[in-house]
Amino acid sequence: MADPALSILHITDTHLFAAADERLRGVDTCRSLQAVLQAASTGPRPVDAVLATGDLSQDESAGAYRRFRELLAPLATPVWCLPGNHDAPGRLAATLAGPPFQVGGAVLRGGWALLLLDSCMPGDHGGRLSAAQLAWLAAALEEHRQRHVLIALHHHVLPLQSRWLDELGLYNAAELLQVIDRAPQLRAVVAGHVHQASDILRNGVRFLTTPSTCFQFLPRVANFAVDRRPPGYRWLELHADGRLETEVAWIEPPQ
Repeated sequence: MADPALSILHITDTHLFAAADERLRGVDTCRSLQAVLQAASTGPRPVDAVLATGDLSQDESAGAYRRFRELLAPLATPVWCLPGNHDAPGRLAATLAGPPFQVGGAVLRGGWALLLLDSCMPGDHGGRLSAAQLAWLAAALEEHRQRHVLIALHHHVLPLQSRWLDELGLYNAAELLQVIDRAPQLRAVVAGHVHQASDILRNGVRFLTTPSTCFQFLPRVANFAVDRRPPGYRWLELHADGRLETEVAWIEPPQ
């Protein structure tokens, strides 16, 4: 291949507990994540890195983050993380400190910069980027004007025509859009939170959301409903010329 891509496994909303056999809405979230990692790591694509966009835990425990570390370690690949509304950001960062894990900040690979944002608000399931995060992002975009950029955060930025979910999206999405509209090198904004796949093109930028590794929310409904779709994940292939190729994969849920 003349232009080998950086192949990133995007996982999100793993909702792990300290107890290995704990279930959420009837799903054994630990076994479900194991099944996703097994499917992804034995498929035709290499796993060059893992991007995990929040809600890594359900109970906010250090034990849940240790479990996440133990499950990801066998891949022997970088794991880039950020917190979600079900996480304890400080505990997540402390437990996942040090290689191969990185929590937040900028990741530079080849001609790409991945910028990892924290959109969490204590006590709120919706999200907001602080003034400090927006200022950091603006500075990072200016610093990396010669690179292709992918932004990752937990909360979705653009509405998905699902009233209850859109009420819990990124509250200050307009402020983020003002910042990124001045960044022609931006290629994609990737999020979790919504437990469903979406792909929206806005001003040449792909806004992507990815299925949960455990259970999904029914798309385009006014009120909360669980979908019957199985666990899923997304591949992100970042090419040197700025092209982004992506595909969502679904697995059979473990029994």
